[in-house]
Amino acid sequence: MMFGPGAFGGGQTSVQQNAAAGLPYANVPGHLSDLVDDILASEPDHPTPMVEYSPAHYDRRPFGLRTFLRPHAGRLTIATLVVAVEAALLNVGPLLVRVGIDEGIGNRDTSILVRSALFYLGAVALAAIASLARISYTGRLGERLMYELRIRVFSHFQRQSLSFFTSEKAGVLMTRMTSDIEALTQLFQEGLVQFAVQGLTVVAITVFLFSLNSTLALITIGLAAPVTIASGLIFRKISAIGYGRVRNAIADVLSDLSESLAGIRIIAANNRRVQNLVHHRNVIGRHRDANLFATRAQAVFGSFSEAVSVAVQALLLLWGGRMVQRGELTVGELTAFLLFLNRFFAPIQTLIQLFNQYQSGSAAIEKLRHLLQFEPQVVEAPTATVLPPIDGAISFVDVRFGYDDDTEVLHGINLEVEPGEVLSIVGPTGAGKSTVAKLVTRFYDPTDGTISIDGTDLRDVTLHSLRSQLGVVPQEAFLFNGTIRDNVAFGRPDASDEDIWHACVAVGIDDIVEKLPGGLDAPIHERGSSLSAGERQLLALARAFLARPRVLILDEATSNLDLLSETKIERALDAVLEGRSAIIIAHRLATAMRADRIAVIDEGNVLEIGTHEELVALGGQYAEMHETWSSHVDVS
Repeated sequence: MMFGPGAFGGGQTSVQQNAAAGLPYANVPGHLSDLVDDILASEPDHPTPMVEYSPAHYDRRPFGLRTFLRPHAGRLTIATLVVAVEAALLNVGPLLVRVGIDEGIGNRDTSILVRSALFYLGAVALAAIASLARISYTGRLGERLMYELRIRVFSHFQRQSLSFFTSEKAGVLMTRMTSDIEALTQLFQEGLVQFAVQGLTVVAITVFLFSLNSTLALITIGLAAPVTIASGLIFRKISAIGYGRVRNAIADVLSDLSESLAGIRIIAANNRRVQNLVHHRNVIGRHRDANLFATRAQAVFGSFSEAVSVAVQALLLLWGGRMVQRGELTVGELTAFLLFLNRFFAPIQTLIQLFNQYQSGSAAIEKLRHLLQFEPQVVEAPTATVLPPIDGAISFVDVRFGYDDDTEVLHGINLEVEPGEVLSIVGPTGAGKSTVAKLVTRFYDPTDGTISIDGTDLRDVTLHSLRSQLGVVPQEAFLFNGTIRDNVAFGRPDASDEDIWHACVAVGIDDIVEKLPGGLDAPIHERGSSLSAGERQLLALARAFLARPRVLILDEATSNLDLLSETKIERALDAVLEGRSAIIIAHRLATAMRADRIAVIDEGNVLEIGTHEELVALGGQYAEMHETWSSHVDVS
């Protein structure tokens, strides 16, 4: 599927409407409006991206650096060449110093000395230009890679079944999308290219060292290489452990923070602020300890490598000085050798830092690889067809289902819903009522048996064509940060204001919307926290009604409403459900009694099914429920 301009929003925004009417931005004073115009005039064009998304066809290869970077091999090669040119220009210096000392100062030839200095300055200037080009190019490349990775991870989330989100903490998933990807940013922007170039620099400097004096070069390699390699291998093993702990710890921090923010009302109501602070302090403490472990390992390895570098330079200064005294080496050659020697250890130190960065990125890659290998439990078949407009005949044939392999929730149920029929499902808590609703919308697939609409197995049609003809209102309404218009039109972003208003009228929330400042443009805070529970549910119903579904599923949608709001909804349902099939998971018998038929489910089995009058006359479980309900309300 392709999503282009206008795919996620409908109608003009308030800013656009004000601009069309010649009004300043949200009544901003004129001089500030002019500043806004100046800023907008200097803004570059941001074309609407075209996003490809398919629930069935996507990259299933294990995520890793090689598979992820292979499509960008050409760009990475260019970046490596730019950095190699920069490194080469910076390493010309010691050779020019040797020429300046031996041929300029030694021969008292000022022209050679001046030319050496000018060439040195020119090399530095060209290196600065190469550095600017490298930073710009690798920065853009890194951001491109991050953009693609974020889209891939977010698309993977959208593709997952509900079971994935019930088994994973929201904070952990946020960590994968934020902290883990951020850990890769520097690695992609600079680390990989620098890693290759610094390695090449070490090789090039080694060649220069042997060209200047093979004896000193052999001493350098013989002393420095074994110690550096051995300590590097030890550091690699320790840092891998450390950064694995860091990635796990930051996931725990964000997970605990997310849960605390979502449950702040319950925390305050139960006087848990102090206990939650102590718990979060302990979680952050584990993150601090993991970081300290990784930092100590880096500090020990870095200090040890620095000590090796200084010791080798001191030894070679002594040895080379004796060679100069014996006439086996010139002062310029010794100076150039020591400068190269310093530059020999500099890329090694850089490689150590890059390796530290690489270990952090590798830990993040491992977490992302684990995430991206999750296959959705509800899979759209590659041969799935588009479900044509349905009449709404729903059939459950010997359906069995369990949320896990050990516990079966539904035990071979059979249900039939005729086109245009309203079926209400009642039963005690945990009986399996909501599970039936989740199976109809194909949030889950049955472990056995078939569910079909108009004779077509749900597993044989595309998810988009199925769910576009279903309207779902859950027990807990979820509203997004935006406006009334944005939330009501969520399922039909191209809906007109007239259609949106008609949906509000249909569910009886029009009087509430009229009182809000801005009407349909009234802002709604995250999760609808600025509205009451009843108002949130009414807006969720308006959203479902506006989508014009052929089948409507209400999962205890009136359980959070007061009696007046429930009365409004029930009046609206009579008009909205006309000509549509519906499954109503009912908590209140007043809602269930309005259905054409009622099914009683208990312990995963359909015990009774029939009209309200038939079930009361049957004298079974529904009759007992009705008798209990009647004793508490006035049914006259």
